[in-house]
Amino acid sequence: MNNRDEIFQKIVTVFEDLFEVDPKEITLESNLYEELDIDSIDAVDLVIELRKMTGKKIQPDEFKSVRTVQDIVDQIDKLMNG
Repeated sequence: MNNRDEIFQKIVTVFEDLFEVDPKEITLESNLYEELDIDSIDAVDLVIELRKMTGKKIQPDEFKSVRTVQDIVDQIDKLMNG
């Protein structure tokens, strides 16, 4: 996972597998809570899955500001590429 497109594709797969979200509905602008129906428990599952995916610990404080798929891509990119 070196570039943002690869990160986005992995996130789409996670949403499809974990939350049964149709991949066609997922864009970078998609709001996690309003458009993709992610609740707080789903958010915890998402963080756990992202940790498995990256092999790195995700700080809960940094993830609190995440609202869109783009925010997730940004956080993972920052985590992976410094």
